[in-house]
Amino acid sequence: MKLNNANKTFVPQKDKIERKWWLIDAEGMVLGRLATEVSKILRGRHKPIYTPFFDTGDFVVIVNAEKIKITGAKASQKMYYNHSGYMGGMKETKYERMLANHPDRIIKHAVKGMLPKNRLNRKILTKLKIYAGSEHRHAAQKPEALKI
Repeated sequence: MKLNNANKTFVPQKDKIERKWWLIDAEGMVLGRLATEVSKILRGRHKPIYTPFFDTGDFVVIVNAEKIKITGAKASQKMYYNHSGYMGGMKETKYERMLANHPDRIIKHAVKGMLPKNRLNRKILTKLKIYAGSEHRHAAQKPEALKI
């Protein structure tokens, strides 16, 4: 008796995955809407070979992170928390201060929250490159501009 090949799970081969480079200009974009689209691209959900437990995504370069927008009163109310692991080691940073000092961390934090909470998360985040200004160091990879 021959088995039907249609019932087997497809697992992409690591060396056959084609990864593209995308360039996204974050100027004037809303943080959450940008983060959802970036997380889809990083995971590979836009590809027909998408597999939930496998990294099939593309590389993303984001420029102009300092010009990102958020809606409502979040600009004055949003806080970022970091804990050192020691008692009393909680640190709070307001959105306004984070935007002034580390605008790339705002987008990275939002995208990280939309990825799976496992080893795959850390592997996928290495494909995200964020720059505060309009210049980036990935011209050799020839990233294609992506309009969101």
